[in-house]
Amino acid sequence: MTDLALKSNSPDIPDKLYFRIGEVSGLLGVEPYVLRYWESEFPSLSPKKSGTGHRLYRRKDVELLLRIKHLLYEKRYTIEGARQTLQKEGKKHTPKTNHRGQGSLFADDPLPDIRKELVAILDILK
Repeated sequence: MTDLALKSNSPDIPDKLYFRIGEVSGLLGVEPYVLRYWESEFPSLSPKKSGTGHRLYRRKDVELLLRIKHLLYEKRYTIEGARQTLQKEGKKHTPKTNHRGQGSLFADDPLPDIRKELVAILDILK
């Protein structure tokens, strides 16, 4: 299944800042204990906790959970296989360092293009 197909089959995530475990469970169609288990198995998944100890998932957490569910239930990956796949995907988006080993230059860094456009605008204004 392609990522486009994955997005078309995924439920619409409401536009909210935080989701409780019951809401996320309903969106994904899995029991809350499954979500708690996935938290223990996938280090990148770490919802915040409210003052009363309730889990508060952000939108990125819900999207990650949808990806995990896709890998486990539809692609039939093992927990370890899904973890490795997510780690490989995460490495594609990690920052790179410049030739001096400093700073963070991203693979899709938009700053050079923005700088060129700003220089072109300055030239027009002169």
